[in-house]
Amino acid sequence: MSDAAWSGPVSTQERVAEGLAARKRTPRRALAALTTSGRDPLAILDAQNRTRVPELVPLRNERMSANPFAFYRATAALQAADLARDPHSGILVASCGDAHVANFGFYASPQRTLVFDLNDFDEAAWAPWEWDLKRLIASVVIAGQATSRDESVVDAAVRGAVYAYARAIRKSVGVSPLERYYLHSDVKAALAIMDPQSRRAMRVAIREAKKRTGAKAARKLTQLDEDGRRRFVDQPPTMTHVESEFANRLQGYIETYVASADITIRVLLHDYVFADIARRVVGVGSVGTRCWITVFQDGDGRALLLQIKEAGRSVLAEYGGIEQPPEADRFIAEHGQGARVVALQKTLQAFSDPFLGHARGPEGRDFYVRQFRDMKGGITAETLEDVPFATYAQACAITLARAHAQSQTVTQLAGYIGSGRVVAESILEWARAYADLSRADYDAFIAAS
Repeated sequence: MSDAAWSGPVSTQERVAEGLAARKRTPRRALAALTTSGRDPLAILDAQNRTRVPELVPLRNERMSANPFAFYRATAALQAADLARDPHSGILVASCGDAHVANFGFYASPQRTLVFDLNDFDEAAWAPWEWDLKRLIASVVIAGQATSRDESVVDAAVRGAVYAYARAIRKSVGVSPLERYYLHSDVKAALAIMDPQSRRAMRVAIREAKKRTGAKAARKLTQLDEDGRRRFVDQPPTMTHVESEFANRLQGYIETYVASADITIRVLLHDYVFADIARRVVGVGSVGTRCWITVFQDGDGRALLLQIKEAGRSVLAEYGGIEQPPEADRFIAEHGQGARVVALQKTLQAFSDPFLGHARGPEGRDFYVRQFRDMKGGITAETLEDVPFATYAQACAITLARAHAQSQTVTQLAGYIGSGRVVAESILEWARAYADLSRADYDAFIAAS
């Protein structure tokens, strides 16, 4: 190729200008819009239940019925359908799809340090950046209402979170894409600058997360039988063995997973043999999706627990109607929805589980695989005092900004969001209204149940 044919990449200044121009197409005040007519939320929940394990649907309904926040956690599909009806910025980023406050937390990095990041990617796909931020902010409002906090406290927490997100986005534009890639949350550094109340709450959560190890889970969930083989102990309905024929089929798909895993993990797994598999019920929104937990053991009976979880189409695409990039559609068509989850988790997290992999399973279903637990823990926002509650909301927003900054469109995003003041007021207005809408959906759900 001759020098004359070479065309350089678009500059940061030009991309920021594109973001400023996007304000004319969708004014930032338009982000406050919420369409409440023509909805059928219970029909969406029923449609989701039809694809789930029938005998687990009552358990899902039970967990969703616990309180309005539990219901909100399980209704990412409802929110995607609602967001699809209203104006959006048109600036797409790799998105989590379910970025509420309970889907941020701690886990162990490959270097065995504790990190804080997003930790749920079942719904990850490409979507307007503000959809993730709106889901986060609405969860702050609903969590605040769950503990009867003063409205001024919740409003201040929301504004602080949106301002923190905007600052983090602007800061990321000031560094190279390589530097953005290496950004991560330093838990120790964060503790050093926190107020005393927030520091205490964070340390309690860290202490609990460090206790949640795979080895501890193996001691609790498995036992050695007479021939020295590790077996899961049935705990119905949350953990039960599957039929032997189906278990044998699943073992074949584990081999497919191994082929998708990192070469270092494939080498490591030579030291382990498959021992047992059981169906495991997890979460709130995920209840009823197909999920198993497997135990491998080494020559001395020490266990390695891996979770196999079903991956369906992202709600951002299915209910949000966001057209995915052609290369993403081709990737999913070739490798499956489990590969989508794995790829976007690795994109959005600063550090990811080295055991991540994917497989296409029985009946044409897709799955992804990860370690079970491994210092995974979180903070229950509803239990925090007012100051740590606001601090936690900001920590989640900054983490979300770091994830969004991995997309090339972050510079357009920076131009569009500006200081964050207008966007904060718009999203606060939207989130208050959405909290009321979600509460009405919850009441209708309880009545129908």
